Amino acid sequence: MKKIEASMAGTIWKILVEVGDEVTAGQTVIILESMKMEIPLEAAVDGKVASINAAEGDFVNDGDVLLELE
Repeated sequence: MKKIEASMAGTIWKILVEVGDEVTAGQTVIILESMKMEIPLEAAVDGKVASINAAEGDFVNDGDVLLELE
């Protein structure tokens, strides 16, 4: 499993994928909002979304696992 983690503390602004979706390396999967900036989180590798561990509006900390790819 490849984990996508929050790169900083902030709020989940938008989740762009669903469990079961195929993603490609470099594809934006989650947009995090922190300090009034939108920070796109991208898949590092191709894969299939196995789980989403946060919801839009959730506050997350740096290093929290937000999504897992298989």
